[in-house]
Amino acid sequence: MPKAFTPKVVTANALLEGDVIYLTATGWTRDLALAEVLTDEADADLRLIEASAQVDHVVGAYLANVTVIDGIPTPVHFREDFRATGPSNYAHGKQATRQQEQF
Repeated sequence: MPKAFTPKVVTANALLEGDVIYLTATGWTRDLALAEVLTDEADADLRLIEASAQVDHVVGAYLANVTVIDGIPTPVHFREDFRATGPSNYAHGKQATRQQEQF
């Protein structure tokens, strides 16, 4: 019996800035919560091909497994959680914002 397809998002790095980005139905976002969740394997493969072809804008596009909790895609693997929250340095970037939200 084939393994069930795990929901995925297309992720990459922005070519010029290096930021982690996620594919939406209409373009790219830096916010995982706005990413298009793909639940069909063929659709996911097609979206990855389309994303990979955008060589002027992105580098390293791939499919990342997610779960959907309260309508928001959430990383399954710690690597993707790390990528979604930015550097492990609390002094700047997404980590600084996340730290402020916790207090």
